[in-house]
Amino acid sequence: MLPGVGDELTNRLLNKNIGVIHETTVHDHPVYNNSYTRSMQTVQNVLASNPADLVIDLHRDALADSSYGPSVMIGDEKAAQLMFVMGSNEGGLEHPNWLTNLKIAIKIQEKANEMYPGLFKPLMISKYRYNQHLAKGSCIIEVGATGNTMEECLVSMKYLAEVLDRVLE
Repeated sequence: MLPGVGDELTNRLLNKNIGVIHETTVHDHPVYNNSYTRSMQTVQNVLASNPADLVIDLHRDALADSSYGPSVMIGDEKAAQLMFVMGSNEGGLEHPNWLTNLKIAIKIQEKANEMYPGLFKPLMISKYRYNQHLAKGSCIIEVGATGNTMEECLVSMKYLAEVLDRVLE
């Protein structure tokens, strides 16, 4: 994820008195292979002493086409569009609570659509579980793509924090 985007979301949530643990370990560099195996250990370690209602794995849609930057105007601000990528158990790995995670993502996306239409692109369901089996409320949120500016991504975090504040109250 772009440096600073996770920090922005963390700070905005903390300012709303929403507890956050911001884990910043990089698992896909210098080698992408087995990055989810490495990140699984990190998430398990964090959750062992910090139970959570929501686990967000922030990503950026890293398409090779740097001209692709999905965005939406919210008032007079241009925000990078967000997208949930939700895992399932279709790929053969155990993920018994994937429907629970999906329902939570849908609840968040519905609130976002009510508050800030267009902030989220349509949700994507994958056959892979992306470590989302580790906790209730686990999800990937993609923040824009390679064509979005840092400013657009930071603006999105402002609006995402507002949505989460409403959903988590």
